[in-house]
Amino acid sequence: MKLKNTLLMAAACVTAAGGAMAEEMTIVSWGGAYSKSQLKAYHEPYSAKSGVTILNDDSSAEAVAKLRAMNEAGNVTWDVVDVVASDAIRLCDEGLALEIDADTQLAAAPDGTSASEDFGDLLVSDCFIPQIVYSTTFGYRTDMVGDTPPTDICAVFDLDAYPGKRALEKRPINNVEWALLCDGVAKDDVYDVLETEEGQNRALAKLDTIKDSVVWWSAGADTPQLLADGEIVMGSTYNGRLFSVIEEQKQPVAMLWDAQVFDLDGWIIPAGLSEERQKRALDYIMFATDTQRLADQAKYISYGPARASSAPLVGQHAELGIEMAPHMPTDPNNAQNTFLYNYEFWADYRDDIDAKFQAWLAK
Repeated sequence: MKLKNTLLMAAACVTAAGGAMAEEMTIVSWGGAYSKSQLKAYHEPYSAKSGVTILNDDSSAEAVAKLRAMNEAGNVTWDVVDVVASDAIRLCDEGLALEIDADTQLAAAPDGTSASEDFGDLLVSDCFIPQIVYSTTFGYRTDMVGDTPPTDICAVFDLDAYPGKRALEKRPINNVEWALLCDGVAKDDVYDVLETEEGQNRALAKLDTIKDSVVWWSAGADTPQLLADGEIVMGSTYNGRLFSVIEEQKQPVAMLWDAQVFDLDGWIIPAGLSEERQKRALDYIMFATDTQRLADQAKYISYGPARASSAPLVGQHAELGIEMAPHMPTDPNNAQNTFLYNYEFWADYRDDIDAKFQAWLAK
């Protein structure tokens, strides 16, 4: 069930400075522990500063389709949208997202370093404002894997050693890459193979070997809940969601970091907003992506901040009091074998491979 409710202090819901009614803006994100981290690090302090009431909508998984429909109808109801980098590239290419000048519309670092230099290579699109480096990886039940816990991504495909249900996201991204890796394709060749129909069929054939044992998920909170309930032996999701189930909920779950897929997540502002709404969205973005705010988010969830200047400010979890750096996907102990997501590939091939994947699922 999608949340669409006011997530702010009562003071923000009544009057802004000068007695005028507080403005509202709709911010779209992913829900769960991730939206909570944004609420604490961005939304609440921004509301206290500006008097703007923020409405939270957990529709990021459907952002591309919904923004296309809104644009077609000429009625864009979202003000700021959290998306993965490949979706930002698609939305930008289709003219559905606003282009951003990083050095005039985003805050400089505290030492004066420009935003473009501070974000560096993570500015993968003219429309994309990065927030975090995260990974999609696997968690597993420590009490369901016997005496030899998995250390290799291909354990997902080993039903003999690790019988039971697995959870995989109901989309081709990451699944087809892992399938090819475990079918013998070298890491550097994965996307070259996936460009071909033969390679796509090869990936689906590998997934066929576990299809009957897969629970397909659509929301990032699904796998942690399935793990907590003992309904699966292992499952993929975002590393921050697994951190929550392991460290906050103290469930018998551990991380499988092997072949974790690095990705970027951040904001876009939809094209077609009124001048007033666009100005408000840009003001929020300026605030929410400054050095301190990005570091603050890491107090609540184990995603690495996208600014170089934020990394030294990452400290302890705000509630648990544990150091957060060792729980980041970028920690050297966790990043010994990573897989780098190819944004351009998925921007180009997403629709076609999605269609083939959904047809395969329906068989």
